[in-house]
Amino acid sequence: MIVDYALYQNGRRTHLDANRDDLFEFAEAEGGFVWVGLAEPTHEEFEHITKEFNFHPLAIEDAVHAQQRPKIEDYEGLTFFVVKTAFYEEKGSQVTTGEILVFLGEKFIVVVRHGDATPLATVRHKLESQPQFLAQGPFAVLHAILDSAIDCYIQIAAELENDVIEVEKRVFSGKRQTLSQSIYILKREILEFRHAIDPLQVPLNKLVGEATHLAPTAMAPFFRDTLDHLARASDVAAGLDSLLTSALHADLAHVQVQQNEDMRRIASWVALGVAPTMIAGIYGMNFEHMPELAWRYGYPTVLGGIVIFTGLLYRNFKKSGWL
Repeated sequence: MIVDYALYQNGRRTHLDANRDDLFEFAEAEGGFVWVGLAEPTHEEFEHITKEFNFHPLAIEDAVHAQQRPKIEDYEGLTFFVVKTAFYEEKGSQVTTGEILVFLGEKFIVVVRHGDATPLATVRHKLESQPQFLAQGPFAVLHAILDSAIDCYIQIAAELENDVIEVEKRVFSGKRQTLSQSIYILKREILEFRHAIDPLQVPLNKLVGEATHLAPTAMAPFFRDTLDHLARASDVAAGLDSLLTSALHADLAHVQVQQNEDMRRIASWVALGVAPTMIAGIYGMNFEHMPELAWRYGYPTVLGGIVIFTGLLYRNFKKSGWL
């Protein structure tokens, strides 16, 4: 599906009433570039729109089926860039990912989005308000797309950091609870987030390192700045992943401590019942010749001994924290 298309000359949208095919001819004859935006196109739609560009068959297949890692590929007369987008759902603390595939040529840029987490309308409106920057050509559009996606990464990293801090507070709250399931779910979301952002460093590094070949030299500082932002988001995500691993270990250690405390309590109560059970068992054997059987104070003495011995055990267990 075509979302929008336009011809930009000197950073401004021109030939507003022209159809899509005419825009390409105007770009060739008068200069400027055509920006086409697509949303989850079919194979036929994509080939119909891009038939003038002679895209590589592998690039066409990638655009239609998506499911690509962040990458950059340089074909003859075409640069192909893939970036993952991410969106944070506050309700379920979930990270949803999408995908943007960008095809850049001297006179065109075709942007294909997949997934709901890929809004680009704001990018186009922002660039149209900066004609001097947009005049740099298709790579200015690529920078704006990357900058928008990485800004989302930074926001998501901040949201995930709040979730990790909340989990840490619950782990060390002292309450008898296990949070291993919550930690695992959050760790899985961070892992999906890292799968979106970490692989992007390689193609972006390549783009920065080969700016004179792939992109205009004037765009190099902007891409370097974007790379710095990406590295910051990646470092935060790696740190959160490490913190969650530590929190998981701490939670499991708390579970073991709680189990040990329970075993001590059980052992203490069993020990308190040993003396009465042993003495009652001895005097319940019904032998004829046993000590104190004929003694007038034998019964209360045995009961008193049981009480005293049990009381001493209880006092010692209580003092040591076992009860």
